[in-house]
Amino acid sequence: MNKVRLMFALLLCFGFAQAQDETTEKENKEAEKALRSSTNMTWEANNELTANDFVNSEAKYRKAISKSKQNVAAPFNLGNAYYNRESYGEAFGRFKQAGEAATEKPEKHKAYHNMGNVFMKNKEYEKAVEAYKQSLRSNPDDDETRYNLALAKKMLEKQQDEQKNDQNKDNEDKQDQKDQEQDQNKDQNNEGGDNEKKDEGKQDENKDKGDQGDKGEDKPEENQEGDGDKKKEQEKKPNEGDQPNDQKQQPRPNQLSEQQIQNLLEAMENEEKKVQEKMEARKVRGKKIRNEKDW
Repeated sequence: MNKVRLMFALLLCFGFAQAQDETTEKENKEAEKALRSSTNMTWEANNELTANDFVNSEAKYRKAISKSKQNVAAPFNLGNAYYNRESYGEAFGRFKQAGEAATEKPEKHKAYHNMGNVFMKNKEYEKAVEAYKQSLRSNPDDDETRYNLALAKKMLEKQQDEQKNDQNKDNEDKQDQKDQEQDQNKDQNNEGGDNEKKDEGKQDENKDKGDQGDKGEDKPEENQEGDGDKKKEQEKKPNEGDQPNDQKQQPRPNQLSEQQIQNLLEAMENEEKKVQEKMEARKVRGKKIRNEKDW
């Protein structure tokens, strides 16, 4: 009884394996048939493209791609067609599709080489370097790919240097703006201090005038009469005698007081100090250095 069951189990396994092999063989035949049909349609698309009929060639390339995922030539050739028309985004998508579908090194090499070319057109030099490196892994002897890789590295270095210079310039502009704001704040503070000193000077002048007025009012009547007599005598003799003490102490109409002179001297010192601070700040910052490399 056990032998019968064992035999039955073996027959089932054999039958299942045979059926699976038949299914796989059928699928393979269908895939080969689809690949042949896709390849034929790719040739037709190539001919349409040679005749400058891009619309029909594009449609046939797309149909060829939909028929067989194993057809690497269809997406690759369609990518070239897009690239020549400067449709770099669509070209990159087709080159990537071809590279992923490729099972042979020559096909991968071409696909990644052209992806690198798209990155170069878009000035994405870092990505271009990686694409060319991937291409050289499949074909290290391609001189054109090696040349493109060297060029991509040079362009990447130049791009990075320009970005550094732009960043340094932005930092300098921000520092200059900050210095200007600080200078404006200093000027405002100095103007406020000068105004306070001017107000104090005016108060002192008013006080002096008030004191002089008070002296004139406190004189007795007899002294005032005596002064009147003196004035009469001075009018008669204008060149004789000294002027009164109060008139000697008062400043002339076109003459500055001591407080006004002091305020002017302090304002001049503040201006000279600001000029020196600006010159020192410029010496510390120095000149911008550019590090652009020739290639």
